[in-house]
Amino acid sequence: MQTGSRGFTLIELMIVVAIIGILAVIAYPNYTKYVQKSRRTDAFTPMSKIQQNQEKWRANNTAYTNDLSKLNVSATSEMGYYSLKITDDDATGFIVQASAQGVQTKDTGCTTLKLTVKNGNTTYDPASCWSK
Repeated sequence: MQTGSRGFTLIELMIVVAIIGILAVIAYPNYTKYVQKSRRTDAFTPMSKIQQNQEKWRANNTAYTNDLSKLNVSATSEMGYYSLKITDDDATGFIVQASAQGVQTKDTGCTTLKLTVKNGNTTYDPASCWSK
């Protein structure tokens, strides 16, 4: 009595490879978008710290500062995906800007994040990049 051969045929193997390829083509772009979005927290954290430290600074001075060292914040985010700077500082407000660096520059539409504090109001730009 002879039984049938065991194993996979070449056609079955090719079908499995094709299915894996199709799944990879669909999943990889979504994965990279998710990774880029999660890297934005590398900018949000120091921007929030700058905002808090600016309020402390302003409580003791006549205007906000644009000097990150006075606020004990580095000009580069912790993971290095963003460079940080303060612009338009005066007695009524300031703008914190985070510019993407390296691989994060592929995060189209969100390469420059801004937090604007003016006359007690805070705005986030572009709004779609700030998940709340």
